[in-house]
Amino acid sequence: MTTIVPPSVPSATLDHQFSLQNLPYGIFSTADIKPTVGIAIGDFVIHLAAIQDLLLNEVEGLTAEDITSSTLNSLMSKTSTTWKSLRACLTKSLSGSAFPTSSLVPLSSVTMHMPAKIGDYTDFYSSREHATNVGIMFRGVDNALQPNWLHLPVGYHGRASSVFLSGTDVVRPRGQLQKDKVDPKQGSVHGPCKLMDFELEMAFFVGGPPSPPAQPVAMEEAEDRIFGLVLMNDWSARDIQKWEYVPLGPFGAKNFATTISPWVVSLQALEPYRAETSAGPVQKDPEPLDYIKDPTYSSYDISLAVHIQGEGMSAPATVSTSNFKNLYWNVKQQLVHHSVTGCNMQPGDLLGSGTISGSDETSYGSMLELCWKGTKEVKLGETGEIRKFLRDGDNVVMTGECKGKEGVGAVGFGTVEGKVLKAGSKLVKGEGEGVWKEAA
Repeated sequence: MTTIVPPSVPSATLDHQFSLQNLPYGIFSTADIKPTVGIAIGDFVIHLAAIQDLLLNEVEGLTAEDITSSTLNSLMSKTSTTWKSLRACLTKSLSGSAFPTSSLVPLSSVTMHMPAKIGDYTDFYSSREHATNVGIMFRGVDNALQPNWLHLPVGYHGRASSVFLSGTDVVRPRGQLQKDKVDPKQGSVHGPCKLMDFELEMAFFVGGPPSPPAQPVAMEEAEDRIFGLVLMNDWSARDIQKWEYVPLGPFGAKNFATTISPWVVSLQALEPYRAETSAGPVQKDPEPLDYIKDPTYSSYDISLAVHIQGEGMSAPATVSTSNFKNLYWNVKQQLVHHSVTGCNMQPGDLLGSGTISGSDETSYGSMLELCWKGTKEVKLGETGEIRKFLRDGDNVVMTGECKGKEGVGAVGFGTVEGKVLKAGSKLVKGEGEGVWKEAA
């Protein structure tokens, strides 16, 4: 597979994260354009409404609402045949010299918005490396993985209302904390979280027509029900989590904030980067049950990184480098298992991967692992700054990119970032739907 540099968009080189191979969806606005659907290409955004006559004539099943709405939900509700046709039409048009450059809006002039109205949000726990690390910390080497973990993708339902767009400030939560860290029988106190953490994740938006109740998504149709992927930071209050999670799992420790990146990258863009997971070419010992067995078991080679910039630091310092290949349960399996009981999946539902950790300690996807439950210090580069967990004022920046290979353009996700504010801080709406900033 090869891509080219669009003649009308010379900035969209093969090594640009928004190359012709990518064409990610987003919702943007400018001083003159209300929030609407756009596609990133090089240093520009294609204003789809400006070329709707071309698209509506060429793409079967596409409607004006799909490309002019203030969310991607309408487009997400179409079939994968329509998504693929739209992508093919844009690729062909951009590859020619007659593409209408009047539809190109400089990226530097746009404000990004939440890509979709999220109906439901679920977070998984699908990296074996991460689950093993956490299990060792709390249960020891011999009992690191719970008995069910290798049989199904473990997950929990989160709060769609507190999924925010990159750039949102995150207030350190208050909650119940175990009074004595050794003896839970002493009860709890109420106060600010002391063990604030990030979790390096990715997530995908469900697409396709809504599923009827009691009709699970089959493995052979799963890819056609995945609209695209985003970066995600699943902020976590570890001390609140420790006290509350027995017996039903995370609650207040996770529901205060989850942050996603604004650009949604399709599986078609990622196809050249399909790769084995860190578990190898097949799952065995145990072999998955038939309904969740993926005959093309794989993930995608997406390089991920986490950077922290504390107050007074001139630039962010890298604290983790991982890869989306570090999943045991892939995105198709997550979707299939989510629906196996008959849960009806809707376009715009968001499903998170869980923390993506690698086997090397430099690839751990959370501060809990990097500091190994507070027993190690994490250096922020050569700045002299150290951390165990996040401090007020820390800005956490996550990046993701398929680096590109011969003849195939790079595929980037932009960034997802947020700054930790002290407990009790007030937020006001910032630029972009879904962005909240510290009140003056």
